[in-house]
Formats: sequence, C-alpha cells, structure tokens
Amino acid sequence: MPQHTEDAMTGPSRTGNGLYVPPAPPGTPAQPGTRRGFLTLLGVDLWERFSFFGMAAILVLYLTAAPADGGLGMPQQTATALFATYMSLNFLAGLPGGWLADRVIGARRAVLTGGTLIACGHAVLALATAPALYTGLALVVAGTGLVKPSLAAMVSVVSGTARREQAFSRFYMCIQVSALLAPLVTGFLAEKVTWHLGFAAAAFGMTVGLAQFRIGLRVLDGTGSAPTRPLTRAEARTAARRTAALLAAGAAATTAVLLGALPLLALLALLGLATVCLPFAYLRSLGRRSTVERARLTAFTTVMAASAAFWMIFAQSGSVLSLFAAHHTHRDILGFTIPASWLQSVHPLFILLLAPLAGRLRTTTTAKFAGALAAAGLSFLVMAAAALLARTGDVSVAWLIAVYLLYSLGEVVLAPAGLALAAAVAPPGYLNRFLALNGMFAAVGVVLGGQLYRLTAVLPLPAYFLLMGSTALATGAFVAARSSRLRPHLPD
Repeated sequence: MPQHTEDAMTGPSRTGNGLYVPPAPPGTPAQPGTRRGFLTLLGVDLWERFSFFGMAAILVLYLTAAPADGGLGMPQQTATALFATYMSLNFLAGLPGGWLADRVIGARRAVLTGGTLIACGHAVLALATAPALYTGLALVVAGTGLVKPSLAAMVSVVSGTARREQAFSRFYMCIQVSALLAPLVTGFLAEKVTWHLGFAAAAFGMTVGLAQFRIGLRVLDGTGSAPTRPLTRAEARTAARRTAALLAAGAAATTAVLLGALPLLALLALLGLATVCLPFAYLRSLGRRSTVERARLTAFTTVMAASAAFWMIFAQSGSVLSLFAAHHTHRDILGFTIPASWLQSVHPLFILLLAPLAGRLRTTTTAKFAGALAAAGLSFLVMAAAALLARTGDVSVAWLIAVYLLYSLGEVVLAPAGLALAAAVAPPGYLNRFLALNGMFAAVGVVLGGQLYRLTAVLPLPAYFLLMGSTALATGAFVAARSSRLRPHLPD
C-alpha cells in the first residue's frame, strides 16, 4: 500500500493516470475541456441512475405482488430484507470495484465494464423466473460496484480540488432528473402493463448511457485510462485466487437458496453482518498499514459511521414507504389509481428544488451531518403519526410528501458533503477506495434498516417509525456534541 501522507484538500491531486496535477486556485473558472468532460460523466450517470432508480421503484412491489398478478408473492419482511441487502451490496461492491479501478483496469474501463454488467442484469430480470431474479440482481450489483466509485473519482479529477464539493453538488442535483423520471416510466410499465417490461426499460436506459460514454471518451484527455498503481505479478496471483474463492462461495450460497437448503433470511442476515463489519475492519487495517494520520482517520470513521443512521432512514423509501403507499394511502384521482411507485419521484423532485439552496450552504462538515440526521429523524416521526392515523383507514399522500421533503433536505446536504469528505481524506492512490468507503457506510445503514424492519412482526408500525426516527435524532445530537473534537481533524 502506498505510504503517502499528502493532504488531499491542500496538496496536489492525482489523475486517473497516476499523474499529479496542482489544484486550481479558488475561483478559477472551469476550462472548456473540463466542462465537456464533466458533461460526459454526467450523461452516463444520468442513464445509470435512470436504470437504478427505475428498478428500485418497482422491485419490492414486484417481490410482494401475488403470483396471480405476475409477482413472486414474498412476505413483506422477506422482501424488504432482500431489497435492503441488494441496496447495501450495491454500495459494498464499490470497495472491490474501486480497488479494480485503482490497481487493475483504470476508471474508464471500470465504467464501461460495469455499465455492460448493469444492462445485462436488468435484461435478465425481465425474465420471469426465480433464478433470473438472483442472477440479475448479482449482475447489477457487480456493475454498480465498478461504475459508481470510478465515476465519482473521474468527477473529482476533472473538477479540480478547489471546485470538488461544488462539482459533486451539481452532479448530485443533475442526476435527480433520472431519479424523477425513472419511476414514472418503469412504474407505469410494471404496474399497468407487466412487471418485466419495467425491468427491460431499465436495461434500455443503461445501454443508452454506455453508448453516450463511449462517444464522449475523447474529451476526457486520458483521465482514468490506466490504474494509479498497477498490481505486481504476485499481487495479481493472490487477487485471482481470492476472487475465485469469493465467486465460488457466492455461487454455492445462491444455489443453496434456490434448492431450499439455506433459508433466504439466514443468508441475508449473514450478508448484513458482513456489510456492517467490513468498512470498520478495512479502516482499522489501513490505520495499521499506512502512515495516514490516525486522528484524521478516526474522525473520518466517526462521522461516516454516524451517517449510516441517515441512510438507514433514506433507504427505506423504496421498500417500507413503497409498501405504505401501496396499502395505506389514497391514490385515486378522477378514477385513475396512481401507481405506488410514482411516489418515488416526489423525492428527486424535492432534491432538484432544494439543491440550489443547499449548494449555497457554508458551514462545517459536522454541522452538515448533524443537520441531515436531524431532518431524517423528524421525517420518521412524521411517518409514526401517519401510521397511527392509518389504523382507522387510508391516509392522504400528503403525509408521505412531507416525509420526502424532510429527508430530501437532509440528503442534499449530506450526500455531496460525504463524497467531498471522502475525496479530501483519501491518501494518494486511494481515491476510488475512499469514495467507495463513503458508499459502504451508506450500505451499513441500508442493511440495518432492512433487517430492523423485521421488528414490525412484533412492533406496531407507529412504534417502529418512532424507534427509527429517535435513533437518527440521537445520532445527530451525538455528532453535534462531538463537533469541537472532530472538526480539527476534518477538512471543512
């Protein structure tokens, strides 16, 4: 592992080719090539997010729908646990995906390979069989793990150190267009025509994104074309053996589930435990192996671990809130029943409206994280009230809209701040992996939320929402209380 200790916020930055580039002075305007490169990366992420959010909007509804309606008829607790595991693995896969980009294939090949896997995964999901479900989800997870950290790393490079957080904020805002439109398209096709046509639409979106990226590669000037620190032959042999063992274990576990030899919930619980432990184990190992400042690494770990409570709330939009929308809300307008998946578009609409305001927010990293956690916690307190009212009949969708508004406010603050923090703290040669770590802590929250939903088997739904909201509020209060100790070790 490299032994560099340069400060990624104040020192030189490393391009995708492993070359150091001095940071632009604050206020330096973007060069035309930089703007074109940013737009190329934005285009592929727009389509990748279209496929991701389009599929996320319909997956739980498809899993829980009755077989007579074309679904799989899963119990709600199992479906939400599977959805949470799938979402968390999308984040978790970013670490090996980032490692492959850093050490083996470079960022741009990672994007091309990953995008191809995603498109194939959605196409497989369009088939109406249980093996196709798990195969398709596995392909999407593998592809997302390659695409997301590599795209983020290339955005960081083409935007420059001084404009990094602004670039991430703009990037995050723009991709919400896909998040807004995707549920409308896939939700209508899936709920009003056939579920599998919705998955096919997601495959089409990713294919278009790949074509756009391939055409626009020439404006990136070699960014991400090579690994930053290629593997030695010995390292390559070791990596090949470990990869083969991991793939064999995954194939064996999937086969055992399909044959009924291993309960699905048991496998999901094991994957969840691995997800929770992995980012902490990796950072602890990194602290022992490298000369990165221990106090800074500890502060980074503390803040990112706290962010998991936000993502625990956020990730339940596609599962818990979708089920609430489908079974406990009034959705009839002039004789037309609004598909439950369409409500997933409310959240990105709020992101688009709120992002310009959040981009002007000038405060510390710890204040951003604490505020976002407070907003997420309040959103589930609102859900607790809605669930209480739903005991006597369906409630207005206004309750869900209020929830989306609150955690959208938290997301536009926390998400770009988390990416910028990971990029700033990363030692040279670790950029893709630290950006993946940001996603891995999100995965911790996602998997916790999915597993904790199983409490609804013994807890009333209002009590469940109250518990989740109170946890997020308490975590935000902890970050605020520790701010004076964390801030000296974190870039603001």
